[in-house]
Amino acid sequence: MNPFALYIIISSLALGTISTLSSYHWILAWIGLEINTLAIIPLMTKTPHPRAIEAATKYFLTQAAASALILFASTINAWLTGEWAINTQISPAPSILLSIALCMKLGIAPFHFWLPEVLQGLTLQTGLILSTWQKIAPMALIIQLSQSVNLNLMLTLGLLSTMVGGWGGINQTQIRKVLAFSSIAHLGWMIAILKISPELTLMNFLLYILMTSTLFMTFMSLNTKNIYELSTAWSKSPTLSALSLLSLLSLSGLPPLTGFIPKWLIAQEMIKQDLTMFALVILLSTLLSLFFYLRLTYTMSLTLAPNLSNSTYQWFFSKNNMMATPISLSLLLLPVTPTIMVLI
Repeated sequence: MNPFALYIIISSLALGTISTLSSYHWILAWIGLEINTLAIIPLMTKTPHPRAIEAATKYFLTQAAASALILFASTINAWLTGEWAINTQISPAPSILLSIALCMKLGIAPFHFWLPEVLQGLTLQTGLILSTWQKIAPMALIIQLSQSVNLNLMLTLGLLSTMVGGWGGINQTQIRKVLAFSSIAHLGWMIAILKISPELTLMNFLLYILMTSTLFMTFMSLNTKNIYELSTAWSKSPTLSALSLLSLLSLSGLPPLTGFIPKWLIAQEMIKQDLTMFALVILLSTLLSLFFYLRLTYTMSLTLAPNLSNSTYQWFFSKNNMMATPISLSLLLLPVTPTIMVLI
């Protein structure tokens, strides 16, 4: 891609996100979301492949429908209350419509059908942007709506997302689809706790971005697109492969790794709010996600591809120093949980 065009696209992505984050008016927030959507389409179609074109089309249609719903709901709210400001109390009916529209933009079940298919049609680099950066603006809006949303709706969507994310990822062989269903499951945790504690939603989202970015960069470094290619990772970079095993376990939420922090705190907060049964069910649904994370871990650690004795070992020449910081943060943040909570 032309460097000038790439610069314009990345600048537009940043502009759209910053516009939404800094907006106090629903129209300005909607404009930011639209800029964000339109800016990533050229990145999706930079390789003129039928799957990429299909992914870009599905993404555009879904995001356009969600944006139209946001505009409709905010207009109805302005008609009922006389206010366009985001931080004011929202009427019940528009708040439900806005919640559904933002959940559609994020890819939360049952509005998730576009996400695995779109992510599968993209390169890992564009998939990284879609899974992290593109979720910042809608997540910021839904956190600002946290006191107006319907608790039962959020709990239902959260539980459904964790179950769909876990169940859908079990039978996948493509890394990008596994990461898509992983994203759906993590977003379910964030949405479930949104009404009760928006601070925990924000913390979970930041840790999700950290761990997902680490895994995407790891798979980009190893040039891996499906589970079978993971068995060749050892010959490419033994150290990175060993650490990426722990990164996968961290994303699954096993102690004493970083990914355990949000699940621990969210379950604790739900029990405090007398949602013990719900906490139990959502924790059990996480076991579904754990299965496919362990499947990836097993493939990377206990299976080896055929390798001739006279083949060149690529790891001797590889440079993966840039991965040290994100991997360390993805694994070792549990002891500083109190500090993270104070900062948030």
